Amino acid sequence: MATNTAPTRATRSSNRPAGRQIIASNRKARHDYSILDTYEAGISLTGTEVKSLRAGRASLVDGFATVSDDELWLRNVHIAEYAEGTWTNHAPRRARKLLMHRLEIDRIAGRLREGGLALVPLSLYFTDGRVKVELGLARGKKEYDKRQTMAKRDADREIERYAGRRSKGMTD
Repeated sequence: MATNTAPTRATRSSNRPAGRQIIASNRKARHDYSILDTYEAGISLTGTEVKSLRAGRASLVDGFATVSDDELWLRNVHIAEYAEGTWTNHAPRRARKLLMHRLEIDRIAGRLREGGLALVPLSLYFTDGRVKVELGLARGKKEYDKRQTMAKRDADREIERYAGRRSKGMTD
């Protein structure tokens, strides 16, 4: 009886830390949009982009994703040039291909065609040494929705603060 002695991807030892390491997050997206659904996608990068991301040099502020020619593309995401790079360095705001299953891309494209929805990057992170991007299918908030969300958050914070005092025996 022969056994397979070759290490698998899951058991292969590596000097990369396991788990989820956040590189950049788009906190403004959750303020400006109401997130209806989230997706995880791989991203096709060059070597200097990965090295720059390991240094934590990325910004998702103006980023968005589009579907064109049955492919998903991440646009306007800024990954700074690698400081030790040479002439092979990348363009900071180039369009980057996202890697997802065909069925998921078709489902997203159908929802985007409905209108009024956008696909925005919420976070960029490493998972087991691979760069992933979390995308949110989002609908833009009106100004009064944003104010209402902030008021609700402040009220919840006050309730938590008061409940914390009550549990310690301190009341106003």
